[in-house]
Amino acid sequence: MPSIYFDNNASTPLAPEVREGMAPYLAEWFGNPASSHRFGEAARRGLDLAREQVAGLLGCHPGRIVLNSGGTEGNNTAILSAVWANPGKKHIISSQVEHGSVLAPLEFLATQGYEVELLGVDENGALDLDTLKGAIRPDTVLVTLMGANNETGVIWAIGEIADICRERGVLFHCDAIQLAGKAIFSAEALGVDYLTIAGHKLHGPKGVGALYVRRTAPFTPLIMGSGQEHGRRSGTENVPGLVGLGAACALAMGMDEAAHQRLAALRDSLEAGIIAAIPEVRINGAASPRLVNTTNVSFRHAASAGLIQDLDAGGIAVSAHAACESGDVDPSHVLRAMRVPEPFLHGTLRISLSRYNTEAEVAALLALLPQAVVKSRQGFAL
Repeated sequence: MPSIYFDNNASTPLAPEVREGMAPYLAEWFGNPASSHRFGEAARRGLDLAREQVAGLLGCHPGRIVLNSGGTEGNNTAILSAVWANPGKKHIISSQVEHGSVLAPLEFLATQGYEVELLGVDENGALDLDTLKGAIRPDTVLVTLMGANNETGVIWAIGEIADICRERGVLFHCDAIQLAGKAIFSAEALGVDYLTIAGHKLHGPKGVGALYVRRTAPFTPLIMGSGQEHGRRSGTENVPGLVGLGAACALAMGMDEAAHQRLAALRDSLEAGIIAAIPEVRINGAASPRLVNTTNVSFRHAASAGLIQDLDAGGIAVSAHAACESGDVDPSHVLRAMRVPEPFLHGTLRISLSRYNTEAEVAALLALLPQAVVKSRQGFAL
């Protein structure tokens, strides 16, 4: 049975160019990058190139990049670095629709005497910047907000948020894990203090990522030991994986506006086909700026689990919400924050495309999805 993959916001397939770039570091150049012989020096050169490639994608100096194990580590490190540097300030601002790798450390900090304020969003997933301005207080230590939502693809005005924070002397961390590789931006031009990316969201390997740290932003290592990453992140580096991250960033830099427009057209064709073929549907976040690859669609009186199973049986992979929450039978906290009506809430699919998806694959999904929805609604009515 052919297999069609539409769950790229969870994890992307490894690009052939990335796999090819990693191969020498899995074979002949296996040395420890801290070693002074030729094997170690080759590994070190691979890391140096990776850092330059990540910096190229993020529009910053390579020295501002901390290579790490991925988005969760990056988000945790940024948040804790900010609050540890200002122990007299105990107020943190975030949003109700953040990823768990941001919400979990904030929940922990709430048990340590911090006041965490989670801003709401409107029905289209948009964040009101006037509300943000009003929420910032003299004791606000950090604002942490995502660049693009992992479930709906809704994009926020990160540059404007950074301006607001800078004017008020508040540190700003941006979880850009879904944004990197899908939109063109510069971390330094945006003016963020911290920015996080992960390799497996842009056709790189899992278990690697990077944290951008602005020159003036405070930083405390989360992982301490022998002082790798210039003392900012200890532990022997995952050289093949980080080389793959760099290659993935270089690949993403080559995705020009025409490639983004092709993906947007594919996404728009998918949504138009769903609306034309299936009654009582809503595209969540459609009225807001969105990632070109992401569709979040809710079907009235349907069940996500059954839809996913039937589509998977037909050779098509989609998801309901964040992969990290795939074992959770409750509806998405993101859609609840957007006040999606209850009859639609339980029948939601996240369909996320990549550069490798085709018109024929979208047509295959559109051929199978209406039948799956009819079946789900029949079961829902029993």
